[in-house]
Amino acid sequence: MGYARVSKRDQVLDRQIDALEADGCSKVFTDHGVTGTTIKRPGLDAALDYMRAGDVLVVQTLDRLLRRTGEMLDFTTELKERGIGFRVLAFPEIDTTGPFGTALLTILGALAQMERDLLAERVQDGLAAARARGRTGGCGFVRLVAGFLQRSVAVLLPRSRRTGCR
Repeated sequence: MGYARVSKRDQVLDRQIDALEADGCSKVFTDHGVTGTTIKRPGLDAALDYMRAGDVLVVQTLDRLLRRTGEMLDFTTELKERGIGFRVLAFPEIDTTGPFGTALLTILGALAQMERDLLAERVQDGLAAARARGRTGGCGFVRLVAGFLQRSVAVLLPRSRRTGCR
């Protein structure tokens, strides 16, 4: 069984589905517009309900399933307890039907978590540097449009507030 996910509704799953089907997945479950930071996903839940002992859950890349190390380990432990294997196409070495694959999954999950933490730190550093130079993000609330605060005008437009602030 395969599982594919994209975080944004405007993204497509074709590449993931093609890879899973080429690998021999008889059924592919999908989630559109669902972030990888949450474990509750309708497509993944349906896959887990459908799967039985002896089945193998296949994803194209590790981040399509989960992003947090603890959740990844809990998830794969749950699969193992149910007799369900787990494979990652991008990393053929990750195959939880054997001990090497389980150990490697733990290490890769930790590295993925570290990269996300570093990215968040870089974003915060960049925002702090911008603030130090007097730059701020978001909508400018002091500009006037025909005598009204731009924020007030933006709220009245039939578009998002952010678009209205441009």
